[in-house]
Amino acid sequence: MSKLEEKVAHYIQEAEKLGLNLNAELISKVAGALGPSLYNQDAEIVSCADQSELETIKKNFLHNKLGLDNDASLDTAIQKACEEMGSANRHKYRALFYALLVREFGKESLYL
Repeated sequence: MSKLEEKVAHYIQEAEKLGLNLNAELISKVAGALGPSLYNQDAEIVSCADQSELETIKKNFLHNKLGLDNDASLDTAIQKACEEMGSANRHKYRALFYALLVREFGKESLYL
């Protein structure tokens, strides 16, 4: 099993544990698109308490990657993803966080 496959399997287990109801193929595709950041302990995790990180997600992922217009719905979706992953959860994996955002905006066709 490759390192990517190991990461994806871990993310799928984590999604099930958190009750996120995410498609395993979507998790796999989003994780694959994240590239080397999956293997950096700091980059692999999203910090919902870090406003600058959330702004970066909004700009680089939601606006640039998913092609969404910059409006209040982006902030709402980011907060919703933070809540879905659990406020006490210290391991908000970026692959799962992004998969939640993809699902929220109905952009699965970009990955599947």
